[in-house]
Amino acid sequence: MSSIYDIDREIENCVDPETGEIIDEKRLDALQMAREKKIENILLWIKNLKSEAGAIREEEKKLADRRQSDEKKAESLTQYVQNVLNGEKFKTSRVVVSYRKSEAVIVDDLQLMQETCDEYLKYKDPEPDKAKIKAALKDGITVPGCHLEERQNITIK
Repeated sequence: MSSIYDIDREIENCVDPETGEIIDEKRLDALQMAREKKIENILLWIKNLKSEAGAIREEEKKLADRRQSDEKKAESLTQYVQNVLNGEKFKTSRVVVSYRKSEAVIVDDLQLMQETCDEYLKYKDPEPDKAKIKAALKDGITVPGCHLEERQNITIK
């Protein structure tokens, strides 16, 4: 009996299907205890996995903060060296600085663009405001294409 399903099947075998009478009470008690133990172990495993996932999430956040800090420092130092070199090439046995040309579009007046040349603008796709929709549905307002769904969310402590 390795799974809860096997235990549940064995529990059913302890009861007469026609009369509902318990055939083997000791076996039934043992199976119910084994089922409870199996469920308890699974729930404890879930708690451990969630705890570990939380620790990993915290470590990811710390690493992301360190990465962002390093990126900002590198960008700042790059800007500093760029100002010092002022377009001059630099070369040693360990590092080389060279330059390449690029072009960048600078938007000076977004409002003027909106008024005169809308075809060059991108607009974000609409996104539903689920909190507002939920409140409306709870108030009895019909929102086409939306409905409330009741769910059972398990809590493991």
